[in-house]
Amino acid sequence: MKRRVVITGVGTINALGKNVEETWEGLLAGKSGIDFITHFDASEYASKIAAEVKDYDATTYFPKKDAKKLDPYTQFALIAATEAVEESGFLNSESYDPYRSGCITGAGIGGMITYEEEAKKLFEKGPRRISPHFIPKMISNIAAAHVAIKFNLKGINFNCTSACASANHAIGTSFRAIQYGDADIMVAGGAEASVSPLAVAGFANMKALSTSNEDPTKACRPFDKNRDGFIIGEGAGMLVLEEYEHAKNRGAKIYAELIGYSASDDAFHVTSPAADGNAGIYAMNQALKDADLEANKINYINAHGTSTPPNDRTETLIIKNVFGDHAHNLKINSTKSMIGHSLGAAAAIEAIVCCKSIQTGKIHPTVNQETPDPDCDLNYVPNQAIEQEVNYALSNSLGFGGHNSVIILKKV
Repeated sequence: MKRRVVITGVGTINALGKNVEETWEGLLAGKSGIDFITHFDASEYASKIAAEVKDYDATTYFPKKDAKKLDPYTQFALIAATEAVEESGFLNSESYDPYRSGCITGAGIGGMITYEEEAKKLFEKGPRRISPHFIPKMISNIAAAHVAIKFNLKGINFNCTSACASANHAIGTSFRAIQYGDADIMVAGGAEASVSPLAVAGFANMKALSTSNEDPTKACRPFDKNRDGFIIGEGAGMLVLEEYEHAKNRGAKIYAELIGYSASDDAFHVTSPAADGNAGIYAMNQALKDADLEANKINYINAHGTSTPPNDRTETLIIKNVFGDHAHNLKINSTKSMIGHSLGAAAAIEAIVCCKSIQTGKIHPTVNQETPDPDCDLNYVPNQAIEQEVNYALSNSLGFGGHNSVIILKKV
């Protein structure tokens, strides 16, 4: 018999806030964290905007000597994990067993900033100037390792790299580990810090990023007819997943129960979603089957909602196919409309948003919904937050490479 899995702690840092409550307040207010790029001179770039973590000083969180050894993506992962672990309180429990506790992270790229800095040294100053910290600072699994080291998590530990679907894969795999008895507690989520010259140039030159540079706060417009690309973001989201009886016995606060997970691949193209959406349809249906849930029980979807023309159109098609007439009853939103697309971290932050909607009975808006698109004709909660009880929430993540990942959460 599969064991029940609940969420007992959440943590984030992103363009809207340096913790969960600050982020949630900003989202409900329809506030945008998107602005002009400040990390480097973007004056010659096609896209000059991003969702950067504002006023960030690593030495606020880490001793200076330690901060130098951590790429920003690892710093973000540790900050979010610390908030989630401290809120959960499992470290103070008598039942806590380090070997039954683990960490799985998601990162689409990993230490991109470190990679660029060290490559520049190599080309300008030669191989002897490369830092001995380069490899353990850059590799994408290192955030999971640092979280384990900080919290003495000696169980399952690795990283998922599947582009924008990474964090949902990390959460889903952690879910399975607890369900099948391989762990009691898992810290799961994603982190990314890729607002860097090379990453922005690469995404921009493949025409994936918005070039609506005039007003950054209006550039991200998921499901709107005039959308023209995603806005790259950064940050992290981490969740504590815990076996239900373990959490209940220690009196833990429970945000939601994780009841379904599925994954698939379009097997079609390295960047474009398959127009028929069949693999996405399969993933969503399998997640519902895994949850043993009828489709009409879902009342809220946190969409992948990137603001790219093909993604939003295809995702709408997938939702209509899976939910039929019920699709028009669903409340759907895009968190990316305000915090941009944080790649490997995106799904984790969106899972936290689902937890907050279940907890508070509020659904944040999709901002910049101004011009209806006949291909995107569902209720995307335009421009204003609403109050609605959320009993079952579904979160989609669809990544480059055709990766699809879906999780379903339930109110407890």
